[in-house]
Amino acid sequence: MKKIKILFADDHGIVRDGLRSLFKSDPQFVIVGEAADGAEALNLVAKHKPNVAILDISMPNLNGIEATNLIKKNYPETKVLILTIHEDEEYIQEMIIAGADGYVVKNAEKKEIFDGVRAVANNETFFSPTVSKVLLEGLIKRTRDGETIKVNYDNKLTKREVEILRLIADGMTGKEIAAKLFLSLSTVNSHRMNMMKKLNLHDTASLVKYAIQKNVIDIKQKSKI
Repeated sequence: MKKIKILFADDHGIVRDGLRSLFKSDPQFVIVGEAADGAEALNLVAKHKPNVAILDISMPNLNGIEATNLIKKNYPETKVLILTIHEDEEYIQEMIIAGADGYVVKNAEKKEIFDGVRAVANNETFFSPTVSKVLLEGLIKRTRDGETIKVNYDNKLTKREVEILRLIADGMTGKEIAAKLFLSLSTVNSHRMNMMKKLNLHDTASLVKYAIQKNVIDIKQKSKI
């Protein structure tokens, strides 16, 4: 079992205590740092090069959005998982644009948090179901309110790649996509890498950002949820 080096940042000591106990309960996770604000988290990332940085959004000195932006710019090998109470569409979109690889709400169960860390460590995206629902409902509302939705893939992606991109944008993991489309995980990962190469993107979070900008979610199918 491959060890996953993590650090977490939250300005509430009681939350840090809880996260410490949570991750110490599973031997796969190795805690390399704890921070009380975004600036301290950035310094710890520079020092320890963790696989995953788990950040809150509302923090002093540097907030989660600013810290994520700097981490992804300067230490792209470190994945960022947001763990927060915020479920507002604006916050979620800002974090995706900043480069966050995943977004989990604090009322999530232990398994969901662990799944999120493992997914982003494996170069996948991960969004809590409630987060995906917020993004989807926002997109549906804007569409019904008459905002123009432009679907443009720059003629670079194949039909299969667009299909996989939609599922990535929906927050599905590589394994879930493989099962849904009856493909092997390696095939899904190959498509993911091909898309990043074609679009000159460097990580899965950038793919999700592209998917949001290009509105790849199937409104007609999803509006039935």
